[in-house]
Amino acid sequence: MNIDELAAIARRRLPNFVYEYIEGGSDDEVSLANNRAIFERYRFTPRTLTDVSQRSLTCHVLGREIAMPLIIAPTGFNGMITRDGDMKLARMAAKWRIPFTLSNASTTALEEVATVTESWNWMQIYFYRDRDYVEKLMARCEAAGFDTLVITTDSAIYGNREWDARNYTRPLVLDWYNKLHTLTRPGWIKDVLYPNGVPTFQNLGDLLPPGETSVQGAAAAIGRHLMPSLSWAEMRWLRQRWPGKLLIKGILSVEEARQASAEGIDGIVLSNHGGRQLDSSVSPMELVAEVRAAVGDAMTLLLDGGFRRGSDVLKARLLGADAVMLGRATLYGLGAGGEPGVDRALRLLHAELDRDLGLLGCSKLEELDDSLMREAR
Repeated sequence: MNIDELAAIARRRLPNFVYEYIEGGSDDEVSLANNRAIFERYRFTPRTLTDVSQRSLTCHVLGREIAMPLIIAPTGFNGMITRDGDMKLARMAAKWRIPFTLSNASTTALEEVATVTESWNWMQIYFYRDRDYVEKLMARCEAAGFDTLVITTDSAIYGNREWDARNYTRPLVLDWYNKLHTLTRPGWIKDVLYPNGVPTFQNLGDLLPPGETSVQGAAAAIGRHLMPSLSWAEMRWLRQRWPGKLLIKGILSVEEARQASAEGIDGIVLSNHGGRQLDSSVSPMELVAEVRAAVGDAMTLLLDGGFRRGSDVLKARLLGADAVMLGRATLYGLGAGGEPGVDRALRLLHAELDRDLGLLGCSKLEELDDSLMREAR
């Protein structure tokens, strides 16, 4: 009936370590909890005597029309949730006419995702120490028809994810509890591990030295190649070389949002990485209105973090966002039922958006204005 129930189904289907990979945050998970609690701050003040018999959820992002204000966010290692997880997400994004963002740490090659020709495919990348790798990856994206890059800037240093560390005796080697628990999920074992074993990363290419193509080796290599010195100089370098649209994901500062606009960046994603990086960071929802006022209407403004209901999305739109990125919401569907599960998640959100838009007294998203919502006292 809702996204939370899909999460419960996913928890019953997946091994403990996989579900915790989807679900967990960093440190005390203050940001994780606040990402959900923040929506309770806002209350609707609907109009009733309006004709809402004909409704539309279409909107524009980066100059293109999409069917509803949702984008599937970049999430890594989706092949551990279900076989070909990235392809299942991409196909459902195409079906619902919304963008799909492939993670740099995906288990599906970007060229394979590009075969889902109806999908508007974006590519997320981290900026590594090896600029040659970044340049080669951009060339692959351009050749495969990806026209939008999403640069994640809040992961130059890994967040402290204690729940993750507890599941392993050493990096990516499960403890006995999780090994035994995995045996209670034969359906997942057949789907994900049989016959080729643990999925591998498919877009890291030349970044990995010989012999480190395993998940464990790749994870270690990524850690070594992340760039703590990341700065605006790298963003300018990217802007000069990438001919398509360029988004920065991970901004939580009005000043940085304003500078991104000045640097010619096409859009930003306000994000605290789903509460998985710096704990006690503000929720992106707390900054939307202020950032929109700072950058104006020309820059695309997206956000993520805790979206579970259509009403959550409408609150973000009312504050000034163009659309929101979905991470866990569609992963719950993926974990609960593969491709049909993702379809169910998007169907639920579409129905909620359509119903709540009408209940607010609006026929289209452009009719939303600040008279329809206030902060709770």
